[in-house]
Amino acid sequence: MSDNNCMCQEAGLLVFPCSGGSDVGELSDRVGRTIAKCGQAKMFCLAGIGAHIPGVIESAKAAKRIISIDGCPVSCSKKTLEHAGFKVEAYNLKDLGFEKGKTTVNEDSIKNAVSKIAGGKS
Repeated sequence: MSDNNCMCQEAGLLVFPCSGGSDVGELSDRVGRTIAKCGQAKMFCLAGIGAHIPGVIESAKAAKRIISIDGCPVSCSKKTLEHAGFKVEAYNLKDLGFEKGKTTVNEDSIKNAVSKIAGGKS
């Protein structure tokens, strides 16, 4: 993966993948971890937002940019963050060509999704 698709220059970037119970949930999680691996972005706890954990909420409030990554059209990550009052840059793997129950989670699918999300940044 080239450096321009890493989002590594994004200070204050929090990534919230929905790690649901399907192949696209697993892919969402792996994509979030890949984006966060460079060190400037940080993968964060979606369950902590939903549970209204004060430290998690305060950390999210301090973020300059919040990305949600969902695997399916239910969009749990996006909806959880919006319900908590956050402005979200939302990505759904379904919209990026990955289909629930038909997606192989491997290095190629992870790179493909990361590239599409990094290419969509504003």
